[in-house]
Amino acid sequence: MTRHQIDLTRYSNSEVRRIVAILNRADAVLMERIAAALDSLPASASLRQIEEVLQSVRTLNAEAYAAVHQGIKGAMQDLAPVEAVFIRNLYRHAVPEVDFAGITAAQARAAALSRPFQGRLLKEWAAGMESSRMLRIRDAIRIGYLSGQTTGQIVTQLRGTRALGYADGLLEGDRHSVERVVRTALSHTAQSAREDFFDANDDILGNEIWISTLDGKTSDICRLRSGLAYTPDHKPVGHQYPYLGGPGRAHWQCRSTGLRMLKGQTKFFGTQSSQDGYVDANLTYGSWLKSQPASVQDDVLGPTRGKLFRAGGLDIQAFHNDKGRLLTLDQLAERNRAAFERAGIE
Repeated sequence: MTRHQIDLTRYSNSEVRRIVAILNRADAVLMERIAAALDSLPASASLRQIEEVLQSVRTLNAEAYAAVHQGIKGAMQDLAPVEAVFIRNLYRHAVPEVDFAGITAAQARAAALSRPFQGRLLKEWAAGMESSRMLRIRDAIRIGYLSGQTTGQIVTQLRGTRALGYADGLLEGDRHSVERVVRTALSHTAQSAREDFFDANDDILGNEIWISTLDGKTSDICRLRSGLAYTPDHKPVGHQYPYLGGPGRAHWQCRSTGLRMLKGQTKFFGTQSSQDGYVDANLTYGSWLKSQPASVQDDVLGPTRGKLFRAGGLDIQAFHNDKGRLLTLDQLAERNRAAFERAGIE
């Protein structure tokens, strides 16, 4: 599992670069089209005239996001059968005496594309990104033109400056949005393949264990749920924290995964990866964080919670309510005044 997670991260990074490059190439043409459209306007153009000359820009933007959509869809279709084969081989290697049922490549692809992630299907996310970006372009052009900005100033506002690598442009946020969708879509694809494999072997598989990435980038949602169990129908086992979308889908760019144990099994065998190397497969995020220096704990939790974690006797669960929401420091102090005193926090 460890090596595979690394490979999955590398694949995700590669696809992000490839698909953002599609948008970058389209943006170069888009800026030329915007400049030409603005230069064609009369000195005192109406909003209707601005809309008319922006039609070609609108068409080009739609084409760009159609290419982005197809790029992400292709990445999901390529990954789905790989994940389907991997998850079956993982279980067959661990328990060779059991004949685990597999799922086909077609099933894996269909599952990934027919199920929503973060509330929408891929095609809906692509359409939403296209329309919201076009609104930003239109509004920037309207405001810039009507306030007397030059064509160059409007284009620079949209694209950004070369000195800052174009990171200061209004359209930079669109690249971050595409990256976020790519990573989330691929994580969703992997989890969809696992879920279908689990369903195909439901007669021999028991509860699902949430496996969180052991490094400083892991979200609060996944830190809290690390090592926790859920029934096959996503009910909490021995705790009250909701499943949300599950590992790999709990939030944008979720890096967690989930594995179901055999019925009657109580722990995993082998290792998992962490930022420090290989560790026991059953090590939870909280236990891993306990072994880290104070600087890492403070980076992850914040300085006050870091002190409470080290010296106040509080674990990660104590920082949350029973619904999994992070408590404020005032709420923590109200609930655990003794912990603040032990940690020497006024």
